[in-house]
Amino acid sequence: MKKEDAEILRMFEQQLRFLENGGYQRSVRAPWRASFVFEDSPTCINFDVSTRPHPCSECSLMKFVPARYRNEVAPCRFIPLTAAGETVDDFYRCGIQIELEEALACWLRKQIAQMKSEPPNVSAEDTGFPAVKGVHQ
Repeated sequence: MKKEDAEILRMFEQQLRFLENGGYQRSVRAPWRASFVFEDSPTCINFDVSTRPHPCSECSLMKFVPARYRNEVAPCRFIPLTAAGETVDDFYRCGIQIELEEALACWLRKQIAQMKSEPPNVSAEDTGFPAVKGVHQ
């Protein structure tokens, strides 16, 4: 597994634990509103920083955001979570919190299982050793 993929896997596992431990219940920092999925979790690169110093383009979740939504204020809201293509934004508009959390948990479990089942793809750059033709490792 590539280093970047391993980091995403850890991020998804952390996100699932956060969700399962009630992390999206009312925020202590902003009790007047519901917590935002991804944005109000420790996996967000701007978590606990009101000035948002890091652009969302630096976030690992961007690879899951369809290209047409990558310039949105919160592109992570447009990650398709269900087979029907429902996004976090769709659940904010037409669903309830429990439906969103269930869809998110299913999506995270699916991503984690898929990443863990993929065969290792180790390249020379991942190991730090130059590739040698004709030599199998």
